[in-house]
Amino acid sequence: MTRPVAGTLHHIELWVPDLERAAASFGWLLEALGHTPFQSWSDGRSWRLGATYLVVEQSPALTAGEHDRCRPGLNHLAFHVADPEAMDALVAEAPRHGWSLMFPDRHPHAGGARHHAAYLENADGFEVELVAVTPGEPD
Repeated sequence: MTRPVAGTLHHIELWVPDLERAAASFGWLLEALGHTPFQSWSDGRSWRLGATYLVVEQSPALTAGEHDRCRPGLNHLAFHVADPEAMDALVAEAPRHGWSLMFPDRHPHAGGARHHAAYLENADGFEVELVAVTPGEPD
């Protein structure tokens, strides 16, 4: 592996109320996006893509039972998707893995007319945005 660029993300750690539920939803999505399982221990799992990895961990230090994306802190994670067709395939499969489509009345342009994306939420309130960049359009 080449040396990572200084300033890029090393890892993201999400504390979750139910490890198995989070591992099922995030694991499916991350692996569908090209991440590979990286670490596993009694209270956590991680998936890696390049030099960056994402951790879900059920910590005994949690102070709440669910994530609230509207409170200070993490609102959502956004991932690049190869193209609109790949995004549509992920959206179609997502409900079988604990994700629901947000803003279905505005999908796939809930982020704006020139922004082709899907917004998904899992059972614990975590949101992800899948961004499909079409050649010639801004990212």
